Amino acid sequence: MTQTCANSLDRWLPTIRRPSRGGMRLFCFPYAGGGASVFRDWTAALSDSVQVCPVQLPGRETRFGEPPFTRLPNLIAALAESLNHYVDQPFALFGHSLGALVAFELARNLCRQGRRAPVHLFVSGCRAPHLAHTDRWAHTLPDGAFRDELRRLNGTPAELLDNDELMDLLLPTLRADFALFETYDYRSGSPLRCPITALGGRDDEGITREDLDAWHTHTRARFQRRVLPGDHFFLRNAQTLVWDEIRCGLSRAMFSPYDVGPVLVSQAAVAASA
Repeated sequence: MTQTCANSLDRWLPTIRRPSRGGMRLFCFPYAGGGASVFRDWTAALSDSVQVCPVQLPGRETRFGEPPFTRLPNLIAALAESLNHYVDQPFALFGHSLGALVAFELARNLCRQGRRAPVHLFVSGCRAPHLAHTDRWAHTLPDGAFRDELRRLNGTPAELLDNDELMDLLLPTLRADFALFETYDYRSGSPLRCPITALGGRDDEGITREDLDAWHTHTRARFQRRVLPGDHFFLRNAQTLVWDEIRCGLSRAMFSPYDVGPVLVSQAAVAASA
């Protein structure tokens, strides 16, 4: 691996110090405004079965000084090129909310190029890509109205929203991420060969079970929908259940990388946590 390539990976995969050989990799993409630190506990939780690879997008945390992307096709092209040396062995993709769209479109990009496909796609807190994703254009709102929208979504801590200096620093990246999501233009294509697991929050008012079930049209393989306790950001308080679903999906992938089977919709995780 050249020095230039290594430096690029340091930016996109800041927590990965050396490539693993063998085993499974799990590339993780955060929600709007999030960074690689969203997945800081995942390595310890999943390290027995997978190398967790949190992806750091420009404009946040260790890449704060870099301009963020505002259009998804440009981001996907940069990701596919930068992660080229890390998709040389079996891997899966996980994304939450905006991150789910990023993971989905990255999987499609890799397949179109004839490169190794993921063995599993985990999409979390996101309706199926062919459905309309928003009737709002929050990224165009004035600062005050945009902060009100962030408060309504309940994904940004109140102490951060009330700190004018910090918000002045973070607003450009947040707006860019909202623009990625709100300008997303789904283009039809061949279904993926890998299984898809769609995760949702039981109390997520913006995403219905039908929105999650619609993901099944994007795979030729097995599809499962799981509903977990929590709202849109159930990822925070239901991490253990999310990890269980990932372990289950990757365990199947070890034996049958493209597991073709029935559509399964289950609320077992909800019942188990009640």
